This record gives sequence, structure tokens and C-alpha cells, in this order.
Amino acid sequence: MALELRQQLKLSQQLIMTPQLQLAIKLLQLSRLELLETIHQELQENPTLEETLEDGSTDQTEEAPEIIPPDIGSISGEISDHKTVEDTDWSSLINEYSTSGRVTSETEKKDAPNYESFIAQKESLQDHLSWQLLMTFPDPEMENLGSLIIGNLNADGYLELSLDELVRTSQSSSEKAIEVLQMLQTFDPIGVCSRDLRECLLIQARHFNLEGTPVVDIISNHLHHLERKNYKAISKALKLSIEDIVSAVDIIKGLEPRPGRLFSSESPQYITPDIYVYKVDDDFVVVLNDDGMPKLKVNSFYKDAIQQKKKVSDQTRDYVQEKMRSATWLIRSIHQRQKTIYKVMESILRYQREFFERGILHLKPMVLRDIADDIGMHESTISRVTTNKYAHTPQGIFELKFFFNSSINRMHGEAIASASVLNQIKQIIGGEDQKKPYSDQQLSEMLEAANIKVARRTVAKYREMLKVLPSSRRRQF
Repeated sequence: MALELRQQLKLSQQLIMTPQLQLAIKLLQLSRLELLETIHQELQENPTLEETLEDGSTDQTEEAPEIIPPDIGSISGEISDHKTVEDTDWSSLINEYSTSGRVTSETEKKDAPNYESFIAQKESLQDHLSWQLLMTFPDPEMENLGSLIIGNLNADGYLELSLDELVRTSQSSSEKAIEVLQMLQTFDPIGVCSRDLRECLLIQARHFNLEGTPVVDIISNHLHHLERKNYKAISKALKLSIEDIVSAVDIIKGLEPRPGRLFSSESPQYITPDIYVYKVDDDFVVVLNDDGMPKLKVNSFYKDAIQQKKKVSDQTRDYVQEKMRSATWLIRSIHQRQKTIYKVMESILRYQREFFERGILHLKPMVLRDIADDIGMHESTISRVTTNKYAHTPQGIFELKFFFNSSINRMHGEAIASASVLNQIKQIIGGEDQKKPYSDQQLSEMLEAANIKVARRTVAKYREMLKVLPSSRRRQF
């Protein structure tokens, strides 16, 4: 078979991901914190991009224009209180410098911050235990073993190193390792350096002089029954009444299963809404959250240098032009991102108006296609916009993904959103008798009586989504 070369014309269409499109897609799916990090990083790397000061002039051609329509204003107010010179208590200042010690006024005592607020870093569990170890004046071998144990504790205060590994690493005897470990287990917080939950609870029980009580017996031999709330099996094994078992269980509930919790360095991450929905009279107002968002523009110095054709090398000119294009793309992409979020929130408001007025029980079934068809965008764009974006509404703060729910059929009438069913299950369980909690079958029958047809398996799935235990483990004696 002979091989030959041929020329052929072919017409085809394909999507080319330009740098502008790639940047717009990237910014669209970022959360607010990630967007701020991206902007700050670009401000450091791009010399042609700068942040506009509030009192400075701005370049209207390169800045992102105002997204909120003129008839929509932000709802804000500021209250300022200036202290005049006449309000100063000069007598207290004179007395302060005329005495040997410093005199503190009552106002200063009241308004002075706590000493803890000046501490740069919270004390860690390792530092707290190392300080207690040094207070025992250990010999070099004990200090080495203690430091090795403390360095292998997890965030909950449990030892993640086995005794054999501890002996092999420290090159000490097993008797010495056990001695040091038992000494560390008496340190504050009680129960630290335990190897499992049972040992942690036993250390705390013995610290409170509960040796020889049902508390120690339950922790030592019946922890698996306690996890399942099988109090009858514990009562039968220990030959005690249910009341005695319940009293012992109440004591166990007061123990700390995670001794290192108080020394956790994890700070809470608070949600900052991307958009606000306010109710003004009988209508709703959508306002973008621009607080803390830098206002960007292209540096006029570099722009003038290029436009006036100053004497610069070709390499410098290409570099500056590339950075100016990058800055312009970033500004326009941020503007497009904010505009898209605004349009999506307006569409959600039109579809879910009853939710904003009356609450979660009136949430309607809605999918991405509904919003995409309404504003003329693709479903993938709506999915990116609603990911990790939050809205502050009269009903609370919700992720934009929350408004998209599958539908569940009713016995009579229109379908209901799955989030509304979750909320109803949560309310039913919250008001149940703790001594006789509802089973999944009973929950299904109660929902059916409320005109919501949900199978028992679906109820079990929703209950697990709510992180609610089965009825057998919710029962309180």
C-alpha cells in the first residue's frame, strides 16, 4: 500500500480558552477570601496595578464601574463621637505625676483592655506540658523521654507513639518509659498523654476518686454498650438498677474526652457574605458587599510612559504592556464577577420570594437550569457563581447553593423542596419526647400526615445528613 501526502480543507468550530476567559473563570469560582488573596498577590507582583485611595482621584476608564443601579443605595450609618479638650480630667493627670505610683482613673480602669489581649500567641499544649515537666527537675533521661512523649501528642492530647517505638527511639528501658508516661498523665489537663479514649476517661475518673464505683467498671468493660446507650446490658452485667447506671453515665458525660481541646490554636473562621438582601417596605433590595474589597486601577505613570513613547527599551516596553494588559483583565474580570453574582441573586430572589418573606418552609424546588435560562447563562457558570458564595437575607446567612434543591412530591398540591423536608424533620425531632424518640418509620408516617410523601429510607438518609442519631441512641433514661 503506497503512502501519499494530500492537502485538504476542513472547517470546524472549537472553543479557545483565551487568557482573559481563563482569568474570568478562575475568579468566578473563588470565594471572597480567596479573591482578596489573589488581588493582594497581584498587587505585589504587578507594578502597573495599584489600589485607589478613598480620597484620591480615580481613573474612570480602567476602574470597575459601579454595579449597583442608581436607584439602589446601600443601607449604612455612621455615628461619630469626638472628645473635646474641655472633657479632659486635668486633675487626675496632675495627681498621677505628683505621686510615687501611677494613679489610674475609674474611666481608665473600666476601658483598659485585659492583659491577655496583648499576648501575641496562645500557649500551646506542648509548651504547657513542657513547663510542667521542667518544674519536676527531671534528670536528662527523664527530660528526653518527656520531650519525646510531648512532641508526639496530637491536637486532642493523645499519644500517637506506641510504647515500643518510644523505647526504641529514646534508647531507654520500658520501665523508665512507663514511669515517665504515668507522670505526664498526672499533668494538667487531666487525661493528657493517654493512648486511647478508655485510658483517658479512667485517668480522669481515678483523679476524682471514683475508683471502685460503677463509673470505672463501665469505662473499663462496657464502653461499647455505653456508645450504643444499651443501659440494660450494663445493668444486667453489673447487677445494678437502671437509675444507678444512668447516674454513673451522667458522671462520665462530665469527663473530657479531648483534653487538648482548650489549647487548640485553630481560630474560628467567620462567614463574610458576598451579597446582602434587605427588605425595604414591601420590596427587597440586593446590595453587593464591597467592604474591604480594594478598588483597583492602572498606574498612570506607566500608562503615560507608554502613550508618550518615552525612550525605553523594547524589552521594557513589552514587559510594561504585558503587565498593563494583565491589570486591565483583572479589573474587568472582577467587575464581571460581581455583576454575575448580582444577576444570579436577583434571579434567585424572583424564584424564591416566598422564602425571603416567610421562611425555609416555603422554599421551592429549583435547579441550576432555572436560573441559567432566566439570565441567559450556562449552567456551569451558575454552578461556579454559587459555590462558596454567601448571601445575608432576612432569614439568615445561606450559601447560594442552598437555594437549589431537589423536589419531593406531596400527596396533594405542588412539590416541596428537600431543604424544607430536612427542616421539618429537624423540628419534629427537636420537639420529641427524649424518653420515647421517634423511629424513622414514625417520622415517615408523620410527614405523610403533613402531606409529604417520603419513604423510611429517605428519612434515614435525611436524618444522617442532619447528624442525628437513630432513635435507639437518642433515648434518654
